[in-house]
Amino acid sequence: MQPIDALICPRWTLRVEPEVVAEEGLALAIEAGRIVDVLPVGDAERRYRPRVRHERPTHALLPGLVNAHTHSPMALFRGFADDLPLEIWLREHIWPAEARWVGPELVADGTRLAIAEMLAGGITCFSDMYFHADVTGSVAAEIGMRAVLGMIVLDIPTGYAKTADEYLRKGLEIHDRFKAEPLITTAFAPHAPYSVGDATLAHVRRLADELDRPVHIHVHETAAEVAEAVASTGKRPLARLAALGLVNPGLIGVHATALTAGEIELLATAGANVVHCPRSNLKLASGLCPVADLLRAGVNVALGTDGAASNNRLDLWAELETAALLAKQVAGNAAAVPAAQALRMATINGARALGLGGEIGSLVAGKAADVICVDLSGVEHHPMLDPVSQLVYAASRHDVTDVWIAGEQLVADRALLRLDAADVCAAAERWARQLRA
Repeated sequence: MQPIDALICPRWTLRVEPEVVAEEGLALAIEAGRIVDVLPVGDAERRYRPRVRHERPTHALLPGLVNAHTHSPMALFRGFADDLPLEIWLREHIWPAEARWVGPELVADGTRLAIAEMLAGGITCFSDMYFHADVTGSVAAEIGMRAVLGMIVLDIPTGYAKTADEYLRKGLEIHDRFKAEPLITTAFAPHAPYSVGDATLAHVRRLADELDRPVHIHVHETAAEVAEAVASTGKRPLARLAALGLVNPGLIGVHATALTAGEIELLATAGANVVHCPRSNLKLASGLCPVADLLRAGVNVALGTDGAASNNRLDLWAELETAALLAKQVAGNAAAVPAAQALRMATINGARALGLGGEIGSLVAGKAADVICVDLSGVEHHPMLDPVSQLVYAASRHDVTDVWIAGEQLVADRALLRLDAADVCAAAERWARQLRA
């Protein structure tokens, strides 16, 4: 018998690839941080000798969820400026608060708070866009969380950097610093077309090509943004990005609520990615992403929470349910974005958008063992007629019991193993006192 690190034996297994179905009687074998096999339990017992066996008779086992867009340190701004339109929320509240408070200490405490929340809810990878990404990367690596660090770029001076060149220099230093860290990758993160000029975007495109890194950017977040762009530049933002060569398979376009049929076709033909953040868009009344149309055209659509300042929770279960329900209403079609598609958006689609489709997002031999167990024994999960539907329309982050990243267990029986929740919350409350003042 072959010795392995762990064998997980759930009631249902959702491999996601080649399709999202709930299979019973399977086991997942893990060795050296990777999935070595997904096979019937009886065959696993004859073939493998696990150091640890995890029996989960009432659980579904699936890939860890991928949060394809967030601003993790902004967890400390949760509830700071609620119930305001995007422009007022951003320019009159968030940006001034950031100018006063954001530094390495806030970023470290905010990132720990965000990772604690995300891990407890079954998120095993997040793509971040914020200042001091080196601090975010260090915290994530220390905890064992998988992260894509956004090398943020603006043409606007902040406390973090004064010029576009300084932003880019700091970003490249971050890229070099984490090259050898197995759980950390990077992406260029120009904030948005309205905050980054053509010369800087062209420079980002050259560097992204040289380093083979994706470009993570807010785009077409609101109809007002698009109208202002046309008034000031004569071009819609996506047309401007396309003219600069940035609409390509490395584009991670976040929000995309205001799209024409021609722009959807442009994204599809280019092989670009869209990250849908439904709850943040709803809360800020930013607009409605045409998810069903994007998927029908062949665009890879992933899911993100956005930051806790504009969403209030980093909960991908809430996002995938909202995405499925909202898409039906927007399309006027109850069959638009069925449950299985929503789960793909939260797993393999997110992995592919971040350039990690060969590493995570599905339960396939050879991929990293980023997996979660979800307990479906509660009264709200009976009768169990369709586990896939149940996961999307009835399960919540509180049903997540176990989380592994690269084979390391970080959540066991709903308890965080590498973070002290009391310490994380105490640090958050210290910041809350300052922000309230």
